[in-house]
Amino acid sequence: MIIRKATEQDKDPAWTIIKAVIADGDTYVFEPGSSKEEMLAYWFSPSTLTYVAELDGEIVGTFILKENQPGLGSHVANASYMTSPHYRGKGIGRQMGVFSLNLARDVGFLSIQFNLVVKSNEAAIHLWKELGFEIIGELPEAFNHSELGLTNAYVMSRRL
Repeated sequence: MIIRKATEQDKDPAWTIIKAVIADGDTYVFEPGSSKEEMLAYWFSPSTLTYVAELDGEIVGTFILKENQPGLGSHVANASYMTSPHYRGKGIGRQMGVFSLNLARDVGFLSIQFNLVVKSNEAAIHLWKELGFEIIGELPEAFNHSELGLTNAYVMSRRL
């Protein structure tokens, strides 16, 4: 698998992944019906480092890395990861996670913070803990889950 900086040509494959991931309304705050234009503007923002994971010529995952806050909080990164549903459970997310930790360190971030990890997203929580993240807080009813309704979410952090 190759993980590389996303290009203009990667927007359509990234959109296919984004659309599939947000469709269930169970892991990301984005509305399941969010438009392609809206989501690509967010995912490919000029202030965001956007990467894709490519396997045998197919884009199978994507992630973004950015400042969690501007100015005096800009030394802390924030990241979001999405894997094609067809490739879940094959280690794509783990490889993107490891790659992004090194990338974040290389570009000068001192830590990474996830602001909202849905408590029911056990696979993500397990992965991030394995990669050294800690739960540093729990936000009550911070996410409106499509099936569970209002549910808690974690703030997770890891020093680099």
